[in-house]
Amino acid sequence: MSTAEQSLSNHTPMMQQYLRIKSEHPDELVFYRMGDFYELFFDDAKKASELLEITLTQRGQSAGSPIPMAGIPYHAAESYLAKLVKQGESVAVAEQIGDPAASKGPVERKVVRIVTPGTVSDEALLDEHQDNLLCAVSQHMDNFGIAHLDISSGRYFVSEVQGDAALLAEIARLDPAELLITEDTHVAKLLSNRQGVRLRAVWEFDFESAERALVQQFNTQDLAGFGCEKLELAVSAAGCLLQYAKETQRAALPHIRSLAVESQSDCVVLDSSTRRNLELTENVHGGDKYTLAWVLDRTKTAMGGRMLRRWLRRPIRDKNHITRRQDSISALLNDYQYEPIQAILKQIGDIERILARIALKSARPRDMSRLRDALNILPQLHEALTAMDAPIIAQLSKTISCYPELAGLLTSALIETPPVLIRDGGVIAEGFDAELDELRAISENAGQFLVDLEEQERARTGLSTLKVGYNRVHGYFIEISKSQSKQAPQEYIRRQTLKNAERYITPELKAFEDKALSAKSRSLSREKALFESLLERFSEPLFDLQTSFTAIAELDVLACLAERADTLALSRPVLAEETGLHIEAGRHLVVEQVMNEAFIPNDLRLDSHRRMLVITGPNMGGKSTFMRQTALIAILAHIGSFVPAEKARIGSIDRIFTRIGSSDDLASGRSTFMVEMTETASILHNATRQSLVIMDEIGRGTSTFDGLSLAWACANYLSVKIQALTLFATHYFELTQLPDQVPNVVNVHLAAKEQGDTILFLHKVLEGPANQSYGLQVAKLAGVPAAVIENAKRKLSQLEKQDLNNQVLATANQPLQSDLFAEPPSPHPVVETLCKLDPDCINARQALDLIYKLKEMTEKP
Repeated sequence: MSTAEQSLSNHTPMMQQYLRIKSEHPDELVFYRMGDFYELFFDDAKKASELLEITLTQRGQSAGSPIPMAGIPYHAAESYLAKLVKQGESVAVAEQIGDPAASKGPVERKVVRIVTPGTVSDEALLDEHQDNLLCAVSQHMDNFGIAHLDISSGRYFVSEVQGDAALLAEIARLDPAELLITEDTHVAKLLSNRQGVRLRAVWEFDFESAERALVQQFNTQDLAGFGCEKLELAVSAAGCLLQYAKETQRAALPHIRSLAVESQSDCVVLDSSTRRNLELTENVHGGDKYTLAWVLDRTKTAMGGRMLRRWLRRPIRDKNHITRRQDSISALLNDYQYEPIQAILKQIGDIERILARIALKSARPRDMSRLRDALNILPQLHEALTAMDAPIIAQLSKTISCYPELAGLLTSALIETPPVLIRDGGVIAEGFDAELDELRAISENAGQFLVDLEEQERARTGLSTLKVGYNRVHGYFIEISKSQSKQAPQEYIRRQTLKNAERYITPELKAFEDKALSAKSRSLSREKALFESLLERFSEPLFDLQTSFTAIAELDVLACLAERADTLALSRPVLAEETGLHIEAGRHLVVEQVMNEAFIPNDLRLDSHRRMLVITGPNMGGKSTFMRQTALIAILAHIGSFVPAEKARIGSIDRIFTRIGSSDDLASGRSTFMVEMTETASILHNATRQSLVIMDEIGRGTSTFDGLSLAWACANYLSVKIQALTLFATHYFELTQLPDQVPNVVNVHLAAKEQGDTILFLHKVLEGPANQSYGLQVAKLAGVPAAVIENAKRKLSQLEKQDLNNQVLATANQPLQSDLFAEPPSPHPVVETLCKLDPDCINARQALDLIYKLKEMTEKP
């Protein structure tokens, strides 16, 4: 029988209190505060002991059964919460809010916050390089409304998409830590492999309720000013999300002041497989090493690093905006002006998240000292921007305000390096508050008072063993050894008897104890009140501060891209109106950084006359690198960055698709080939004339003729029907005949050269098809045993002879299977001669002559 079903009356009063709290939070682990520990009981304790690798113990009995228990120290709670959040768990934190001295029975406890993966704001629980998003999805038929919120910054966006594929692409882009969906949607099945999916009641997505909640949050009459008044599904999702965030924080969210609409038409759409294949911000192993972000990110602030990753995940299509970003990078490169700006930015902390914690009243003393330091550096940043001549830089300079009054307040209020927690005291600077200074003086003078009292009493009583001391349990005392205790003055009142001493209290010492101890607690209480009022002082300018530091994050990204352009020899691409890509000496930024030898650059031209390149060449020859670098250059151009090429002319691109590599999805019962075909189907359904499509080795997961047929059909559909800008790599040499039938298809190959039985990869893209495969040479390089290589050579020779024999024996009614593009071939001359022959009309001598003739014909090409 579960704990929820047990009668509360059978339990101890403390367990009754715990079970009542747990019944209100059945889906969360309950951290139940007991002194210096958070305790977990029953099933929560068992689960936490496994997830956190802590000891599972027992706490007596309740209702006749032992109580499973696990605990963590209060001071170390953040690290344990971080582990749980990373595993997708949510935690309800129940604190002691009653006074233990005044309580009869268990101290009153209350859940003061709920920590969930998508609503955390504590620094220890967040990755400084990644956005931590809470997302909600509402649905009507095939249409979806999406809302996402970063509670640690206040960024709040909505969008609407159509179809499962578009929804999954957006979820992949956002990669939310927590996702809210309705109980009755099929989306749950699509997202069954994701952590942090929460099913919510349908009524939580009610449009009218959502609209009221949002209008109240933003203090507006309607949502027209945000451009989302007609996006009912998106607004419904936003309302559910906002309500969930408020429930978990148990507080208002004053830092959430606006809502922005995202449209797919404004960006270059990248689906989940494209993001995975191109390794923009995450590599195939889930880390960030050897990704595009790993090479690009030299931002000086954490908020700048997160913004750069948002740009990479959502390249924009607005040519004017891209051009303004390029102008800014050019201005920052002029006379290396990015260098002093980066030096200043390096002194600014993660203020974006600190402001969110201030709004949630969870900011700590060191948060405020970092904010103080940032505010004090802003005038210097303004001065550095005055000489810059670029529209975006000028606008950022206007947006970044200086706050001398707030900076002065924090400078006078806080000590230089405050402790981590306010509860420890010592945060507020001396001279800031007279009452606090007085209380501190009483506490700090206690030591000298005791020294003076000890000298005074020794002299008065003549007792050499007399000393004055203090401990937390008994407070202040006068201690005299057993041998001299009988000489203690009559006014000494015995407080404690020890083995070798007696301890006393006097009216004078008791009066001081009351004053000193109350001064200490009153001092801490006063300091806490002053700190809370300091946080409250920042609530009014909060939105302006957010705006300023968002601008600083953007400046950080632009300065970073300028530094990268300088260091990595990147050039400014030309943005063209027409669809196409012209790249001279293009490079792959990531591969280039990890190579020991020089990277071989390559040219590329895709336009109305060359819409598809059929790429052939050996494995390891560089086909995949060439294709990926093209996609990465296009993405970099669409975020406003300079690109790794001597010259580049980039036309407008609406989507980028990639079908690269082999992977399976065994959890969903999909084989490697099924995954390949699913991704291929998505490309063929969604690509347009303005899309960039990269397809590598289509059809390799099935039989030769099936795979070849599929590869040819896909290439033909892309080049004839869709006419997308396509890079189509293949090992099927039969596809090199496609340019003979389709005028906008061109053959190119990656050059290689044989050296005996080995192969030298030249990594150079040349016009025309490759002349052979080099498969056995690559196998030898990979370390395949020599005996296997020799056996493969013999088999290859046998298959080549067999293929020649099949060509000889082919008839007019049996076209060559290996040639998918040619018209049915003419019969071989031997066959033609035999077809014309009437065996009944020749003699033996003529038959013998005919046999010699036929043999001679088979030996000719």
